Amino acid sequence: MKSTLDQIEDIKKDGYSIDFSTVFNYAVENYKKIALYSGLIILVFSVVAGAVIMGLAVAFYGVQSLSENFIENFKIENLSYVQQIITAASIAAVTALFAPLGAGFLKMADCADKDETFNVSTIFTYYSSPYFLQLFSVAFIIGIVTNGISYFTESLGIGYLGTGVSLFINFFTYFTIPLIIFGNLNAVDAIKSSLVLVSKNPVTIFLLFIVGFLGSLVGLVGCCIGVIFTVVFNSSVTYSAYFSIFNEEEQQDSIDSIGRSDLE
Repeated sequence: MKSTLDQIEDIKKDGYSIDFSTVFNYAVENYKKIALYSGLIILVFSVVAGAVIMGLAVAFYGVQSLSENFIENFKIENLSYVQQIITAASIAAVTALFAPLGAGFLKMADCADKDETFNVSTIFTYYSSPYFLQLFSVAFIIGIVTNGISYFTESLGIGYLGTGVSLFINFFTYFTIPLIIFGNLNAVDAIKSSLVLVSKNPVTIFLLFIVGFLGSLVGLVGCCIGVIFTVVFNSSVTYSAYFSIFNEEEQQDSIDSIGRSDLE
């Protein structure tokens, strides 16, 4: 079987086909298998993380850190350029630390798809070598770029432009995490390969990108806490889209191999 990079080279030359309805239906079925369990994990983790963050804020800044006036001091217009750079890098680093958790939910979707057992430890799978460094690196690179752009455009009074550019970047790096954990690519190759995959079929991938995002927010309707059970829908869509592409490539490799054998 060809390596992921070899398959990417084939896609560069020949492209690939992907059907929106097939991927969507597959994602829904996969989501049903992981929704309840992942939602309970997110609920517990959110409560613990919230308590830890508040505790650290009080420990470092005192009780006043929980007040609205204190938070106002960290608005973009109240920060110097150096403080903006430090803040952008800090946010990117903290976000990157949680990247393996997002990868863990993709692993959970993979286990559900293959009817394998999964549990709480599954979402921590990629905090081990060699995945952690690559996942942290790719999330930090994307985070520092998007945060930097957002801060810069916000300082110019055109924050909406920064938001648009950030969404554009997240769209074209849509497949970076699955390319690392399933395709065994490093951070840089994952970013470049994601650009190839998205650019070869931008309309369908964009529709899946939007549907996954909106579907993950469905839980906000009626009862906001419901979002913890729907947010993982985006992971299911990403997983289904990724394997829709690479399963097709593997099948094509098999057909080509059979053809070559017949000729020989």
